[in-house]
Amino acid sequence: MIELLRQQLNPQMTDEEKLNRLREALQLAALKSLYDAGAFDNLSFTGGTALRLVFGLRRFSEDLDFSLFEKKGYSFEKLTGELTRGFGLLGLPIEAKPKVLKTVQSVMLKFPGVLKSVGLSPLQDQKLLIKLDVDTNPPKGGELTSSLINRMYMFSCVHYDLPSLFATKLHACFYRVYLKGRDYYDLIWYLSRKVKPNLLLLNNAIAQTQGKNPRLDENSFKKFLLEHLEKVDLLSAKKDVERFLEDKTELALFDSKAIQAAIENAY
Repeated sequence: MIELLRQQLNPQMTDEEKLNRLREALQLAALKSLYDAGAFDNLSFTGGTALRLVFGLRRFSEDLDFSLFEKKGYSFEKLTGELTRGFGLLGLPIEAKPKVLKTVQSVMLKFPGVLKSVGLSPLQDQKLLIKLDVDTNPPKGGELTSSLINRMYMFSCVHYDLPSLFATKLHACFYRVYLKGRDYYDLIWYLSRKVKPNLLLLNNAIAQTQGKNPRLDENSFKKFLLEHLEKVDLLSAKKDVERFLEDKTELALFDSKAIQAAIENAY
């Protein structure tokens, strides 16, 4: 496995890109282990990593996010056990301590020694981390589909369709308790493709966390977008996302007038 990880890197890459590529390779290995274990009978792949690996988003991601759509036969402990076993078969031991909260189940996958093995750290004890989250009570209305992923491994995964992924991203953009620049980069990507969100899912997500359904429809959605974007600190968002971008020139897209124009053009 270490040799396979080394093959994902080359000397021309910066250390930042090498770290991103290494993390992504481990994400792919984790997804392949979940596929082999039948996890996608219960889980839908969501979030920015799904957007990148399935739809070709041009930024790297840190976490693996899933929504639980079938409770029968699902066990988070079994899932983390399968990940540990899968990486063990690859000769790559991991530390995985599950944390089960009220609705979100999390595990931080820790990879000791891998950074030193690929030349990114002189310290054997330094660990690369990947967080995996499962939302066990996702809002209703998400539409599921499946896709083949052929990157380092070939496997299929169940995931939200693009309008549903956009709905969850909009909820994250405007109702997350802290700012993540990656959310707004993804929003710009959706706008460039003129994706229409799954409004049923978006309304349900807002109602679930805010206690009131805004009843957004095609007529009110553009106003909703413009009003919420006025409150966003795009400078902070730009600084936060920079280390994840393949092409740093895309930071110029974090411009309020350009984003407003994209909204007017898309909707």
